Formats: sequence, C-alpha cells, structure tokens
Amino acid sequence: MTARLYGRKWVALAFALFAFNAHATDLKVQVLSATVKDQKIPDATVILQRNGAQSVHAVTDDQGNAKLSQDQADDANSLIIIKKDGYSDLIAKCPCAGLSYALSPVMQNLDGLRVVLSWGAEPADLDLHVAYPNNHVFWRTRKGPDANLDIDHTDSYGPETITLERKHAGDTYVFAVHDYTDRAKPHTTSLADSQAKVFVYVGKSLVRSYYVPKNQPGNLWTVFRITGEGEFQDINTVRGVYVDAENVLNEIGNYNNEQLQVTAANQGGIDPAHAKTLNQNGEKAYHAGDLEGAINLYRQAIDADPNYGQAYSNLGLAYQKAGRAAEAIWADRKALALASGPTAATVRASSYYNIGRLYEDAGQLDDALSNYRAAKQQKANPVYDNAIQRVSNHR
Repeated sequence: MTARLYGRKWVALAFALFAFNAHATDLKVQVLSATVKDQKIPDATVILQRNGAQSVHAVTDDQGNAKLSQDQADDANSLIIIKKDGYSDLIAKCPCAGLSYALSPVMQNLDGLRVVLSWGAEPADLDLHVAYPNNHVFWRTRKGPDANLDIDHTDSYGPETITLERKHAGDTYVFAVHDYTDRAKPHTTSLADSQAKVFVYVGKSLVRSYYVPKNQPGNLWTVFRITGEGEFQDINTVRGVYVDAENVLNEIGNYNNEQLQVTAANQGGIDPAHAKTLNQNGEKAYHAGDLEGAINLYRQAIDADPNYGQAYSNLGLAYQKAGRAAEAIWADRKALALASGPTAATVRASSYYNIGRLYEDAGQLDDALSNYRAAKQQKANPVYDNAIQRVSNHR
C-alpha cells in the first residue's frame, strides 16, 4: 500500500442523516466479520441490555443490519450483546446507534489471540499496530512471525484486526492505535471523540475490552501490552506525536522493555469490597454447578478490582472446568503475576501446574514440561515431580 484512501465520506454522512431521521425508538447497528473485510454476518442475535429495563432483541438480516425498537437511552448505562454460533460473544458499552461491530470466529490455538479495533464515522482512518521483538505489524507490513493484519480499513468504522496465531514465549507485545488521518496534528481530539474500542479475544471468549479515553488530546493510543510470561497489562494512554505510520514503532517500542513499569491511565474507580462480594457470589455459583454464572461474576469482580488475584485464579479454574483451555491459561497467567504475600509461592505453583495440565491435555508437551518445572521451582510437591516424569517419558 503506497497511499491511504479517504473516500466514501458521503457514506458516513448518509448514515448519520439516516440515523437522525429515524424514529427515536429505532437503534440500528451492523454486524461484520472481524477477519474477512466487508463480510456481513446474517442471523446474529443482537441484544440491548440495561439494568432495570427489559432487554430488547433483534436478528441481523443478509446485510448484517439489525434494528432494535426500544425506549431506553442509548448511553454508557446500556450494553450491546451480539451472539452467533461459531463466533465469540461480543459485549460492548453503548452509545451504539449507527455503529458497526465485528464478530471474531472462535480461535483454536491455546496461545493465539485476536485484537479487533472499531470506531465511529470520524476520523476516517485509524490504524491498529503491534510491536514485538524485531517486528512491527500494521497496514504497510501486514505479516510477521505468527502475526497477521487480517483487515485494514481506511474509510471509517473499521474493523481493523490483528491475529496472533501463536504468542511466542518470552516475547513482549505492545498494541496501539494511531490516528493516521490526524498524524500531523498531535493536539487533535479526534481520536478521543472517535468512539474507538479495542476488543481482545482468546479461545471462545472476549477477555478484554478497551475504550479510548475521552477528553484526552493526542493521536496515538497505546492500549496494552502482553509480557513475556503472557500477562495482559493495561496502558490505555493517549498522547500527541508527529510521526508517520512506519515510525509509530519508535513511539511504542520502549514498552517492549518490561523494566518499564506501566500503570493504566484513566482507569475507572476501584471497589475492592464490591469485588470481594462478587467473587464470593462467583464461588457460590461455581459450587452450585453454574459455570457460566461463575465466570460472569468473577469477571465482574475483576472489573471492580483489576488487581484482584484470587478472582483471576477462580476464573481460571472455572474456565478450565468449562473446557475453555485458552481462556483458563490467560486467567492463570494473570493470577501468577498478581500473586503476593505469604501464599504467593503456593498460588504461583498451582497456577503453573494448572497451565501445564492444559498444555499436556492438548498434546503440547514441551510447553507442559516447562510449566511443570516452573511449578516445582516455586514449591516442592510430589505431584509436580510425577508430572515432570510423566511428560518427559512421552516426549
């Protein structure tokens, strides 16, 4: 690609006029594929949900369009939920009217993940980037080792999608969004006003959602990084730069150094007491056999307190019990990173062991062995010794 396109502005304008003239109780969205450009997704169930109000449902037509008749306010207190067999469920905060949403096909690789960017009518061209050792994947360099830019959009809404077929152990990955339209305007607020969202999928599940910080001038949004051990670390920072696309690497590459500590900017309020209650309710649901209910409650606990290690540990166990191995590994890795205090060694040992079991069940014996050995380094246990011997004998 040698030039960027800014055409079809009339599409955004027509869409806006159409939405404006529609009946106030009609909310229209479009559902697309996250991996095939401009592919519409028919027969997807779209749900608008708001606390204290009845949910509203619709099904997408052949063009991926859904119209929901509702009297609820289209604001941040409402959620849109989109479901279709073979795809991960999508859950996003509203406002939703006039936007498009991209569904991610279920991923099979235990070490794979998919990152999907979508936004509103303006600016026309936002770009998704990932930087990892000796690699920078974006619209000009669409492929790297086990990484691919599936979709590049230059005319509003998105999606833009990067799939990691396999995360390389020990490598750090940094994901960012660059406002290419306003690349020469470091003080712009177009990115902050864009309704940009980044969704992260692992296995069958949407595991992380990021919303561009509002009222923050700048044209570069550094969203998150994944450490060498596989921990997701939120950054969520917008700042102004004066660079072309190729040089975005220079602006985010420093985050590949894990000695640089990161703290999520613009993070919402933390409520440890509420998180503890949600976690306890999740444990009750788990013991009652309601795995989906437990998973939802543990995730709500994490939303209330992103540093709640016990909730991540419980979430990993629930995912494992539900047969969602990739998601269980993701949660266990976060529990590993958050383990602290007198029980830290025990938590880390059990988490490494659980990850090893998942790899062993999938036939990835080298990965299983490295995690069993890591468990033994944390704490002596005959179970770990037996696992190491068992896997070593079958390699």
